[in-house]
Amino acid sequence: MSTVGLIRRAITMCIATSSLLLGLVALSPPSGAASSSSTTATWAELAQTPPNYIFPFMSLAFFSVSNINQFQYLMFRPLYWFGQGTTPNLNPSLSLADEPQYSNNDTTVTVNLKNYKWSNGEAVTATDVMFWMNMLHAEKANWAAYAPGGSNIPDNVKNITIDSPTQLTFQLTGSFNTYWYTYNQLSQITPLPLAWDTTSATGASGSGGCAEGAYGTVDTQCAAVYTFLSNQAGYNPSNPKGANNSLSTYATNPLWQVVDGPWRLTHFDATGNVTMVPNPSYSGPTKPTLKSFQELPYTSDTSEYNAIVGGKVNVGYLPTQDVTGSTSNPLKAGPNNPRLTNFALTPLYSWSINYFPYNFNSTGDGGNAGKIFNQLYFRQAFQYLVDQPLYIEKLNHGYGVGTYGPVPVVPQNAFASSYEKANPYPYNPDRAKSLLTSHGWKLVPNGTSTCEKPGSSTTECGAGIPSGAKLAFQLQYATGTTVVTNTMNAEKSSWAQAGINVSLSSASFNTVIGNATPCPTGCSWQLENWGAGWIFAPDYYPTGEEIFQTGAGSNSGNYSNTTNDANIKATNVSDQSLTTYQNYLAQQLPVVFQPNYPSALVEIQHGLGGVTPLNVYWQLNPENWRWSN
Repeated sequence: MSTVGLIRRAITMCIATSSLLLGLVALSPPSGAASSSSTTATWAELAQTPPNYIFPFMSLAFFSVSNINQFQYLMFRPLYWFGQGTTPNLNPSLSLADEPQYSNNDTTVTVNLKNYKWSNGEAVTATDVMFWMNMLHAEKANWAAYAPGGSNIPDNVKNITIDSPTQLTFQLTGSFNTYWYTYNQLSQITPLPLAWDTTSATGASGSGGCAEGAYGTVDTQCAAVYTFLSNQAGYNPSNPKGANNSLSTYATNPLWQVVDGPWRLTHFDATGNVTMVPNPSYSGPTKPTLKSFQELPYTSDTSEYNAIVGGKVNVGYLPTQDVTGSTSNPLKAGPNNPRLTNFALTPLYSWSINYFPYNFNSTGDGGNAGKIFNQLYFRQAFQYLVDQPLYIEKLNHGYGVGTYGPVPVVPQNAFASSYEKANPYPYNPDRAKSLLTSHGWKLVPNGTSTCEKPGSSTTECGAGIPSGAKLAFQLQYATGTTVVTNTMNAEKSSWAQAGINVSLSSASFNTVIGNATPCPTGCSWQLENWGAGWIFAPDYYPTGEEIFQTGAGSNSGNYSNTTNDANIKATNVSDQSLTTYQNYLAQQLPVVFQPNYPSALVEIQHGLGGVTPLNVYWQLNPENWRWSN
């Protein structure tokens, strides 16, 4: 998820990026909020990354870690929970259903729900799952995880029957890789309460007609319910770029008080101050002992660090610039900052890859940006000028691993191939320059290179690129974290060696992820960096259909490649095809791969237990947190 993002885009999703701001706390936390109290615990949001959407059916603009994993999931549980210990595995104990059962040559899937209840006293039933699936059938174009092509949910579902209040049976259109189907298809489902099946604030539960209809037969009703719920959450489908004016109602709107997670919302504001209290009806294995849990927003990583030092936060993040010693092992914590003797340091590496997208349909750079980005030789030259190992060592004290392809290399797993791990495009300025000059560009180091040989042959600039076209691009990145600002500045200088003139600008995380949305018919944005590429959620098996398949909802840059689409489709039916898929994309460079810095260097106040092990999807489980005093 971009995450987005944090991203689930991402998600998203997605982690906020960099800034040199030395700002103050966005809004002062409640007095005494971070004291070692047995009644409350405070958690610092990553700088400039407040949650800004509550309805768990969303488009890419809201598909971020800060919205889903760190906000919505505390209140609205997904059907299946992922992240067990320090692994990305399915976690049966926190899932709303038992592990799915496959039969009939893997064309039939049976889902049995556990005994969970909504906070209004109603049971979480098969109808609530059908509610989600009917909405997905009607509004798949507005679901960020949707990937077209017929082999992805909901297109691969022929029919669904409700066998009992606690059992559903999915009939699929073919035989699929069961691991993939559980980890990337059923993983997308979040049961929705019947109280949300309405089209007005005064409408009765179920009056919308979306939840109780037979699968795929109530698209009109579901579309009306989707529009109502989206507007209640502050998103107008008829005006997708409009401002969200409903944030102040999140804690008071009765709709959002119907929860099946361990927490319910009591305070929310537009700056990101969040307060939750336990849901007494929560049916999960671990009940909260805290009387309240608070999320606090910050304008920069520096202001967040000052809040930790000042005792205003129980769990927060150590900025890289405040690390006092380099680590010899990027996966383990080095020496902690001496100002934080009351905290323990734990690095968090999420199940993610770090990248930022090209917009292959961009009309920027005088109409030439998208045409240039579509040239593989240009993407290769651009990537050859990204020195990931150097940035990790010099800018982040050794914390980080390279991203060289579409599959994560950490946490340790059996999915990443040796080809990807070996870095197909190591830093090589001479090779980058040679690629450009051999394809018809007049090199102007530290200036702006121009096309001298227009045309589509192998020694010319490429199809549709005119004489005089410039290698001059606009790159917007998200503010908040100094290390990514420094990385952007280092890369800008490196690209300039080959006359690739990249103009940097910055904006908030939510602005950047909102701008970096697909535009099939063309739009002006060129390069957008929200800071951390994609956390694989809810596509936990890293096959890439949500972010790299043609037309996918989280394919920010409109990347389209028929070979890649075929490779992805092959992974959906056989787990043996993942190596072919990832090696091809590692060579094709659909995005600009970036250093995968730790999602966070997490500081945990002594006396607060249950915070570790940290979830590799960056999901929060404060119901596990307990003070020892």
